[in-house]
Amino acid sequence: MKVSQVMTPDPRTVGPQDTLQDAARLMDQLNVGVLPVADGPRLIGVLTDRDIVVRSTSAGQDPRQARVEAAMTTEPRTVAEDAPVLDAIRMMKEQQLRRLPVVDGAGHLIGILSLGDLAEAGTPEAGDVLEAISSPAEPDRR
Repeated sequence: MKVSQVMTPDPRTVGPQDTLQDAARLMDQLNVGVLPVADGPRLIGVLTDRDIVVRSTSAGQDPRQARVEAAMTTEPRTVAEDAPVLDAIRMMKEQQLRRLPVVDGAGHLIGILSLGDLAEAGTPEAGDVLEAISSPAEPDRR
């Protein structure tokens, strides 16, 4: 099975100059915890609800003024639309990722592959991914 058969297509995105408040509002409306950050069709990062809290709010930034680019994760891990689902599962387990942006041959964002997508597709390995993702990481004490 290919990633394109399981992914959620055409995800909503935010731009790097959008405010964190606008991004958080969109997350709330969509009931999601991650938004791809795009410059046109090109994926340039991802923003999670955790990024907003840990990288911005905890530093005292005003979400009405702070920009997505200040909190987003740049150079996110991605998976190709024609990659086997098992390759994506392996990457999710190794990198402890709940979601992977899906890109086409030109590197344009076309979807998101989530743990929920894997479970909904009946992928037997979805439980293994959840277990690998859920194991605690060492805290960053910097």
